[in-house]
Amino acid sequence: MKKIAIGLSGGVDSAAAAFLLKNQGFEVLGITLRLKPGSLADKDIEDAKRVAETVGISFEILDLRDYFKEKIINPFASEYLAGRTPNPCIECNKLIKFGAMLDFAKENGCQKIATGHYASIENKGGKFLLKKTGSSKDQTYFLFRLGQEQISMIEFPLAGMEKAEIRALAEKAGISVADKKDSQEICFVPNDDYIAFLASQGISSPCGDIVDRQGNILGKHNGIIDYTVGQRKGLGAFGKPMFVTSLNAEKNTVTIGENGSQYSSGLVADRINWTADIPSEPFEADVKIRFRAKETPALIIPDGETFTVKFKEPQRSVTPGQSAVIYKDDYVIGGGRIISQID
Repeated sequence: MKKIAIGLSGGVDSAAAAFLLKNQGFEVLGITLRLKPGSLADKDIEDAKRVAETVGISFEILDLRDYFKEKIINPFASEYLAGRTPNPCIECNKLIKFGAMLDFAKENGCQKIATGHYASIENKGGKFLLKKTGSSKDQTYFLFRLGQEQISMIEFPLAGMEKAEIRALAEKAGISVADKKDSQEICFVPNDDYIAFLASQGISSPCGDIVDRQGNILGKHNGIIDYTVGQRKGLGAFGKPMFVTSLNAEKNTVTIGENGSQYSSGLVADRINWTADIPSEPFEADVKIRFRAKETPALIIPDGETFTVKFKEPQRSVTPGQSAVIYKDDYVIGGGRIISQID
């Protein structure tokens, strides 16, 4: 009987995944990560502990608060100060859930690790590939930074399942969190208010100029951390709708433009990860520029430490700091952090 670890968040997805693994005959170790302080973290941990008791699996708490602050929270703040809009969940998956937690699982005799992610893995010719599940909640976008060693040790028990099916399964199993509300927020940002969170960390940015693309001053901004590409609200009155098109931390400016100016023909990305093969020549694939965006056809041009994406059709609000994830036939090829737009 293989021993497998399951990351228990205190939510219904990981609870259902644990139940499925136990019923498949695995020896299951539930691991809950303590990543943040406060009563909400305590409640999630208590929920996870009850899930482990109900399912009948062993349970451990792994305290990673200092490491999480160093690797996830501090870079999150730095990205905003640099005029980028980060996605910390992607870094957390690589460094925390399938990094530190995977190491802990191996130290405790586990051959595999599982989570409640909506994703699937296929072994093709000895290469482990991330693949979309067909589920409306597919989360492969958040997993593109994983490498072959990590992917080879992962199980996704919920592959292909839908949320209603999972809740019904959990309810039938008598799991207490069957009806628990899903978290739609960044886990360490209360009420999804990142500006208030940054302020609580002693982080702010100075006021500066709102400008047009020619550099003409149109108004004043409250600090670049308050803005993101594509934003319309909070810019002031200009007699017509205006949108943020870019942020410049060096000049401390927020550039805005009329409707239509927020579209880009391409992008450049760095911090690249290729999940299996490393391409050297341009190729066509689909690219997703944010989690809730649809994939769009594009030409991808690898160039060492970066790649360039040229869209078949211009895309709205290409946002530095977000990730461009590349799909080919529903497989995740790789991706990178967006660092600039191409007009």
